[in-house]
Amino acid sequence: MAVKFSEINYGTFGNCVCLENGRIKLIATADAGPRIVWFGAVDGSNMLFEDNDRNFYEINRGYGVWYAYGGHRVWTAPEIMPETYLPDNSGVVYNFCNNKLTLIAPVTIFGKQISMEITMNDDNTVDILNKIENCSSKPAYFAPWSITGLAAGGTEYIPLCKDNNGFLPNRTMALWSYADIKDERFDLTNEYAVLRQDPQNKKAFKAGFNVTDGFIEYRKGEHIFRMSFDNYRKMEYPDFACNFETYTNHLFLECELLGELKNYAPGESAVIREKWAIIKNKDLN
Repeated sequence: MAVKFSEINYGTFGNCVCLENGRIKLIATADAGPRIVWFGAVDGSNMLFEDNDRNFYEINRGYGVWYAYGGHRVWTAPEIMPETYLPDNSGVVYNFCNNKLTLIAPVTIFGKQISMEITMNDDNTVDILNKIENCSSKPAYFAPWSITGLAAGGTEYIPLCKDNNGFLPNRTMALWSYADIKDERFDLTNEYAVLRQDPQNKKAFKAGFNVTDGFIEYRKGEHIFRMSFDNYRKMEYPDFACNFETYTNHLFLECELLGELKNYAPGESAVIREKWAIIKNKDLN
């Protein structure tokens, strides 16, 4: 079935654009972002978190208010004020051609331009190219950072590295200062790190890993959100060499991908490629 493109008004997000192929649906904002705020099976619920009431925000003094909105966004790492939380509340330029939706934000005051290219396939998958271009006249030191906020009530499975490195270590785990190692939502096995989203637990938790299998899964209800991405490579990553990080509180759970940390030349772009899929639980049996 051909991909259907439409311009809609959705929820509290105002003007949005929608892609459907008969199997899955995706909605991205046009009045802010770029953000993806809806993704799931056409006959299912949204697998992404929606902050309809704007409960999650940061006041960025001198720059305005940054809103999470929910869903998928692109940042620069490391996480610093004011650049990380620079509000993205302005409209984006969008174009749809050959099943590919392109969303381009204005150049920021820090000389960076964020864009997304979203290609919906004939099956239950979309390919996403996240891009941050250095539009300034000087090299810029940062890493691309792709963040996807998922709806409450699911459980995340993160494959741990299984490489046999002999006398050398093979698994990296980073913990943030507010993360309790005994948090009841978090568990470790020899194969997976498991993190459960609990709407009753308001305490924040965050951890990072070297994910070498190139995918993670978030299981919620009858559907599974599967995120696939480039394998771990020998290059510099932020946060103790983690290419994947995860965060949760009482509202949502986030899957976070990190790209190469380096100096990007003027005109050079940092990119993160990922593929999203919706799978029914029974399909895994």
